[in-house]
Amino acid sequence: MVKNGDPSHGKQLFVEKCASCHTLADAHTSGTVGPNLDDAFSSDKQQGFAIQSMEDLVRGQIAYPEPPMPANLVNGQDANDVATYVAKCAGNPSCGVTASRSAPPATSTTTAPSTSPTTTSSTTTGGSSALAAGKQVFTSAGCSGCHTLKDAGATGTVGPNLDQLKPSDARVAKQVTDGGKIMPAFKGRLTPAQIQAVAKYVSSVAGK
Repeated sequence: MVKNGDPSHGKQLFVEKCASCHTLADAHTSGTVGPNLDDAFSSDKQQGFAIQSMEDLVRGQIAYPEPPMPANLVNGQDANDVATYVAKCAGNPSCGVTASRSAPPATSTTTAPSTSPTTTSSTTTGGSSALAAGKQVFTSAGCSGCHTLKDAGATGTVGPNLDQLKPSDARVAKQVTDGGKIMPAFKGRLTPAQIQAVAKYVSSVAGK
């Protein structure tokens, strides 16, 4: 049974881990790989199902996922938080939950903002900062839920194994921008600078 779930933290994790596969209006996500969660739970809410029951259902699906949903996306209290958020906000696009904010990643540089990585990606002196920015985008955009990439600690199996594919940065940028097959398009969801950063990152670390 789910107890003491934090919906704000759950929303943050949902956007990071689940957004690329599921539609949930409150989170502004439109993934089509997995079930539309608004559709899945709106009728239950209309029929008066207890929130606790829906939390437990979501928690069970996280713990024992069916393909193509990967295992171990979130665990423990994190999984409880996601379950609480989904149960509260699925089918309710104005449920009033604000995502908590995680601390920014620690870096050795102080001046280069993560939103403008293209200024450093073309130089050798700022290369590590640019890759760090790209890695942050890869993690926060939910790429790890679908792809395997050793450098990012990602073991997703929904999309191609990037370590095996070793794509060029141009190919990654195009795929992220336009989507394809089951992958959603991130144009409009990521800035052009973020897309270039994650493309540079993936092409630089894949297979290494």
